[in-house]
Parts: sequence; C-alpha cells; structure tokens
Amino acid sequence: MKKTLAVVLTMGLALSFVGCGSKEASQVADTAAEVASTVEETTTEVAETATETATEVAETVSEAAGDVKGEGVMSYADYEAAALDTEVVVETYVQAKQSWWEDKATFYTQDQDGAYFIYEMACSQEDYDKLVPGTKIKVSGVKSEWSGESEIVDATFEIEDGNFVAEPKDATDLLGSDDLVKLQNQLVSFKDMTVEKVAYKNEQPGDDIYVTLSKDGNNYEFCLEYYLNGSDEEFYNLVGGLEAGQTVDVEGFLYWYEGANPHITKVTVK
Repeated sequence: MKKTLAVVLTMGLALSFVGCGSKEASQVADTAAEVASTVEETTTEVAETATETATEVAETVSEAAGDVKGEGVMSYADYEAAALDTEVVVETYVQAKQSWWEDKATFYTQDQDGAYFIYEMACSQEDYDKLVPGTKIKVSGVKSEWSGESEIVDATFEIEDGNFVAEPKDATDLLGSDDLVKLQNQLVSFKDMTVEKVAYKNEQPGDDIYVTLSKDGNNYEFCLEYYLNGSDEEFYNLVGGLEAGQTVDVEGFLYWYEGANPHITKVTVK
C-alpha cells in the first residue's frame, strides 16, 4: 500500500510537468523521488506506531481480564470454596518442581489469582522434563489437606498453551496475621528478617535445613526443602552457613505445616 501511494504521487508530479524542458523535467523527477521517499518513510513510521500501540492495548486488556479459564475449569475462588476430598479441575502454571519418583511428581504452581501445590501427580520422566517454570497445565485431581497444607492429590494433567512466571509478593506485613494464609503456596518474600537459629534435619547436612527468622520480636519458621533445591550446593551452603544476628531478605513458596512454613528459594544477606 505504501509503495503504491508513493508511485502514484511520483507519477502525478511527473505528469503535471510534461511540458517542461529536460532540465526542469530532471528537477521534477528529483523532487518527485524525494516526495515518494518521504511518504514511504512516514507511512512506515505510522504503521510501526500503530502496531506497537495495538500490542500494548492487547497486553493491557489481557492483564485486566486476568487468566481466562477453559470450560469446566475452576477459578481459584471456586477451588478455595470446594470441600475437601472432592474432585477439582484447575488451570495453573508450573513455578517449581520439587521431586519426581516412580512416575509421580510434586509441583509448586500458580496463576494470577492464587497457587496450587500438586502432590505426587502422575507424570512420566519425559513429561517431567517438559514442565519447566511457566508451563501451563490443566490439572484434574482431588482437593486434600495435610497439617494445614491445601494440596491436589491423585492428579493427572494436560499441557496447554500459555506461559506465566509469578513475581514474589511481599508478605512481610502479613507475618503473624490471619491473612497470611490467603497467600498459601504462592511465591512470597519477607524483608529485613533477623536470623535466630539454623538447624539441619537429622542434625547433619544432607537433608532439610530449618531456619528460624524473627521480625519485631516474633519468631517464624522457614525451611530449605532438600528435594526442592538442596542439590544447589552453593545455595544449600549459604543457608546452612547463616549466623544468628544476620539480617536477610528471603523468598520462597508459602508452604503450610501446622502454620506458615515457607520453603526458601532465595536468601539475600544484608
């Protein structure tokens, strides 16, 4: 379209000076070429701007609308309201893989509204390798609870189109409040925590690490879940080497075990 417009303009200018001499005709041709070039450049810029604007609008509309669920799929609110030991169907996104064993895998997953802990879902090793962070899956299973932790068990899944990786939500101000549980299983962060105690499960390295952190005089229990990221030797040694009195920022999945027990994924010593 832009090339056609430029050609038409060029021809129009040239025809308007048919009676001119050779010198004038040459000048007209040069002018027409400049006009055509300017029109083409301007048209390109307008087209690019329109495309960028349309993309931005589409992204804004998508974010405002939230994650659209497929037919028969529960919203997070529906999942929360569902009774224990009932069948549930959710669409969610893998955030981290905890473990795989004998065709069963455990995942931390989340969408824009909430998070789901998927415990020992039927999964081949081949599929487990495909489920990288951000992968969208449709999960069918049974809602269950163990020591306060809401989870989906006896589950199967299908991989779907879509990608979402959650940013950690600052939950520092919710420590000790009844509202903290509303973020259960989500990726969260806690700022300016004080290290009180570090202990190894079975009293030696090679398993979970229990970390007690405090804020405003109150203690809270955190855990480096070995199956989740214990194989990261640098991170494991960092957490195991924390000393009482240090100030840290931490990130992790808000797991629940007889109360909040975040599974640590990142620690920043300040």
